[in-house]
Amino acid sequence: MSIIKLNNNGVKDATAFGSITGLGNLVFISRSTASSSSSLSITSGIDSTYKEYIFMFNKIHPSTQAHFQVNFSADGGSNYNVTKTTTFFFASHTETSSDTSLSYQGGYDLAQSTAAQPLGLSFSSDNDAGGAGYMHLFDPSNTTFVKHFIAVTGGFTDSDYYNTNYTAGYANTTSAVDAVQFSMASGNIDSGTIDMYGVK
Repeated sequence: MSIIKLNNNGVKDATAFGSITGLGNLVFISRSTASSSSSLSITSGIDSTYKEYIFMFNKIHPSTQAHFQVNFSADGGSNYNVTKTTTFFFASHTETSSDTSLSYQGGYDLAQSTAAQPLGLSFSSDNDAGGAGYMHLFDPSNTTFVKHFIAVTGGFTDSDYYNTNYTAGYANTTSAVDAVQFSMASGNIDSGTIDMYGVK
């Protein structure tokens, strides 16, 4: 078991920490930058080097209000059509507090489907809006088990709602997943970046 040692008397007064071991390290692999892009496809760097990959979505701004989505490839990006089973729910809140909700959204689940999986609902194309978040992909090079993924995104919609979206599921293949594609359900990713990290 790892031990965190404080070099000061109390956490609230701590200015330095001793060594922390066994928690893993994030290793930056690549950055994909959108510029009126129909999709951002990551086709290299996803291999057996790491057992977990994290994708960070920063300032994703669509050309038109649309869902932000993901799909996977098992052939280096020639086809993004890996079969998936997923689940989806979200919390939402208006700027005026006139409406709030927390709900399971079965219409955005996939049941053994090759379609793209929504990660964020109705990201706004307003100049000051868009979305952000992250996705974890676990052991994509494993050729024995299916490939699990979880994602959390937050996005502002044109209806003055802020949605926090929660997605989880698995790519139902024992082939290695070696490419990932992010896109909007309609229109382009006008701007934004997606950073990929490996977890040591």
